[in-house]
Amino acid sequence: MDNQEKSNVKVLDNEYAKKQYAKYAKEQRQIIFRRRRLLAIFVVAAIVFLSVGISLFNDYLRLQKLENYREETVAEQKDVTKQTENLKKDVSLLKDEDYVAKIARSRFLYSDDDEIVFPLPGNESDEEINESD
Repeated sequence: MDNQEKSNVKVLDNEYAKKQYAKYAKEQRQIIFRRRRLLAIFVVAAIVFLSVGISLFNDYLRLQKLENYREETVAEQKDVTKQTENLKKDVSLLKDEDYVAKIARSRFLYSDDDEIVFPLPGNESDEEINESD
């Protein structure tokens, strides 16, 4: 048995029914178009947000590297400052003639005209002078 034979519903084939079907088909096409447009907008927005997120992440990593480099540079600057201060101290000591004479006597066994130098092994004054250098 055929479904159309049993059905009591008949399809109207007049002008009004055709307009209604056309109107319904047009609405369906508009709905599909709106969905596609909305999907395209979401895809574009997702791409934009993804690219912004990636650039933010890369900037964050770069910032971390720069902060580490800054810390290393500050530590190196402190070391260089300390070395500079030590060198300035050594220069000021070398300007003192008595200190230079003492160094010359201890390291190079120089003496004044009326002095005799006897180098002794393990002399404490030699160790103190070497430690100050």
